[in-house]
Amino acid sequence: MYRMTLQSGHTLKKVWATARAVLARLKALSKWRSYDVIYMQRELFPFGPPVLERFLKKNGAVIFFDFDDALFIKKPSRYNPIATLLRSPEKTRDMFTIADCTVAGNNWLRDSARSEGGKAVTLEVAEDTSRYRERTDVEAGRPITIGWLGSPTTVKYLKLIQEPLQKLASRYPDVRWEIIGGNEFTMDGVPWVNTAWSLEGEVEGLARFDIGLMPLPQDEWSNGKSGGKARTYMAAGVVPVCAGIGYNLELIRHGETGFLCKENEDWYQVLSELIEDKAQREGISKAARADVEVRFSPEKQARAMVDLFYDVLEAKGATHE
Repeated sequence: MYRMTLQSGHTLKKVWATARAVLARLKALSKWRSYDVIYMQRELFPFGPPVLERFLKKNGAVIFFDFDDALFIKKPSRYNPIATLLRSPEKTRDMFTIADCTVAGNNWLRDSARSEGGKAVTLEVAEDTSRYRERTDVEAGRPITIGWLGSPTTVKYLKLIQEPLQKLASRYPDVRWEIIGGNEFTMDGVPWVNTAWSLEGEVEGLARFDIGLMPLPQDEWSNGKSGGKARTYMAAGVVPVCAGIGYNLELIRHGETGFLCKENEDWYQVLSELIEDKAQREGISKAARADVEVRFSPEKQARAMVDLFYDVLEAKGATHE
């Protein structure tokens, strides 16, 4: 179903898959009284007003609303005008006040929820470094690889740094360029190798990367990003080179665990230095991975989440085991 949502067409298959998912969720919710909390990653359903959410809240359910994107800003779907029509920023704002607690991926999202009258906290996203093997010395003769990991909806952001990338590809013809998950993205002057995304393939692909790119536009939507791409690079020992905006400024220590860029010249200068300086790449790779292990381990974030559950339940006077 996820793969289908990233493709144009297949409308009937998408409708059928959505219907099956709705029925499965309704079946799970039929037992809602036996749950201590209902923890929603985004909304219960991707369409319609929050009628069911209001019903559950009115009848005593303890509801958590988790979001890590600026869903209260309307953005058109790249693939389907029907999906654009169904998107409702107002529904997200409603959820801020319906939920007993909104769990935000960064402080800007948390403050946005609070400004709408919601009770909100920040719980940064966990990253499991055990998925990725620690890097050893780079194989002799293997080309330096600059890569990007993501989806077809965000690969367009590479166009924001097209000029420095073209200059780098011309200056360093031996550098390898790879995109994972961007479909058949192309850029004049940069010989991108496109690789399909899969959960297993992501691990293998990141093992080929030396440097990971995360360009973003300087806008409100980017302020809502919670650093997923950069944090994944860091966990995999890939040097993150990212747009200097929003949560990236909190996630990355410039020059120590990665790099933050704003102007085209920043991107060109940083990437040039990394291409030429193996020791710098290796030092930042190790520091970035170690930082993620300390700050974002699943065990640490799981404990914080459980503590949050108990705090909210206690405040509501709810009974629980």
